[in-house]
Amino acid sequence: MSAARQGVVKRSLLNSARFRGIIYQVLVVGLVVALGWYLVHNTLINLAARGIATGLDFLGREAGFDIGESSIPYSSADSYFHALVVGLLNTLEIAILGMVLATVLGLVIGISRLSGNWIVARLATLYVEGVRNVPLLLQLFVWYGLVTALPGPRQALNPLPGIFLSNRGLKMPLPESHPIHVWLLLALAVGLVLAWLLKRWAVARHARTGRPFPWLWAGTGLTLGLPFLLFLAAGAPLAMDVPTLRGFNFSGGATLSPEFAALLAGLTVYTAAFIAEIVRSGILAVPSGQTEAALSLGLSRGKTLRLIILPQALRVMVPSLTSQYLNLTKNSSLAVAIGYPDLVSVANTAINQTGQAVEGVGVVMTVFLVISLALSLLMNWYNAKVALVTR
Repeated sequence: MSAARQGVVKRSLLNSARFRGIIYQVLVVGLVVALGWYLVHNTLINLAARGIATGLDFLGREAGFDIGESSIPYSSADSYFHALVVGLLNTLEIAILGMVLATVLGLVIGISRLSGNWIVARLATLYVEGVRNVPLLLQLFVWYGLVTALPGPRQALNPLPGIFLSNRGLKMPLPESHPIHVWLLLALAVGLVLAWLLKRWAVARHARTGRPFPWLWAGTGLTLGLPFLLFLAAGAPLAMDVPTLRGFNFSGGATLSPEFAALLAGLTVYTAAFIAEIVRSGILAVPSGQTEAALSLGLSRGKTLRLIILPQALRVMVPSLTSQYLNLTKNSSLAVAIGYPDLVSVANTAINQTGQAVEGVGVVMTVFLVISLALSLLMNWYNAKVALVTR
C-alpha cells in the first residue's frame, strides 16, 4: 500500500466517530484495570508488612461471641460464617417487614394528601414534610429512646391478656410446637396456588363471556379454608406458650426486642413518607378524565380509586418504589447505632476480632450488592408485567 493510501486510511479512521469511541473505551478500561491492580497490590503489600492474614479462611473459625437475636440456632461456638448468616437473616427480616409496612402506610398517607377533607390532607402533608426532612439516624435514636423509656417488666403495660409491653420489648403468646403446623403451612401454600389459578380462570372467563366471578372471595375462602379444615381435623390444638413474669423479666412466649421494634418503626415511618409522595404523584399522573368517566358510570369513589386509578398509577410508581425499597434495605445498616445485630453489626464484630477488615467489608458489600440486584430484577420484572403493551 502506498504512503498516500496509508495516509488516507489513517485520516479516515481518525475522523471516524466509531473508531474514536472504541479507542476511548479501551483507554478508560485500561485505566480502571490499572487503578484496580494498583489498589489491590498496595493493599496486599501493606497487609503483609503488618502481619495481617488475608483470605476468607477466618470464616471457618469459631466466632466466640453471642448474638442477641437469631432466627436460626446459634451459639458462640459456631463459626464466623454462621454468625454472618444470622446477621444476614436479621437484615432480610427487617427489610421485608419494613417494605410491606412502609408500602401500606405510604399508600394511606399518599391518598390522604389528596383527600377533600382539609384536616386529613394537612395532617398528611405535615407528616410527609416533617419526617422526610429529619435524618433517619436521629429518628432511630428517638424511637429507641421511646421504647426503652417504657416501664420495667414488673410494671409492664398489659393492653391485652398475655401481651406485655416493657423496656425489655413486646412479649406475646406463642403457639406451642405441634407437628400439624408444618401441614398448615403446606395447606396455606396450596390454597394460595389454587386461588391464583382461580383468578386466572375467572379473568379469562370474564373476557370470554362478560360474566364476572367473585374470585377474590372464593380465593380467600380457599386460602384460609384449607388450613382451617386441616386444623379442625387435627383436633384444633390451641396450646399457647404464654409469657409469665419470673424474677426481673418474662419467660416464655415470643419477644419483639426494643432494638428490632425501634429499627422497624424508624425505617417504616421514614420510608413511608417518600412512598406517600410517590403514590400522590402517581395518582396525579392519571388523567382526571378517568375519574370523571368512572363516576359517570356509577362507580363509587372507593371503587374508582381501587379499580381505575391505582392500577394505572402503579405503572408510574413502580420504578420509584424500587428505589425506595433499595434505600430501605441499605438504610437497615444503621441498625448498628441502636444495637440490633444485623449483617453490618455482626461483620463489625468479626472484623474487630480477626483484624481482617478488607475481607469483612468486602463480604458486606457483596451481600448488599446481591440483595440490591435481586430486588431490582424482581421489580423490573413486575414493572414489565404491568406496563402497557403497544404495537
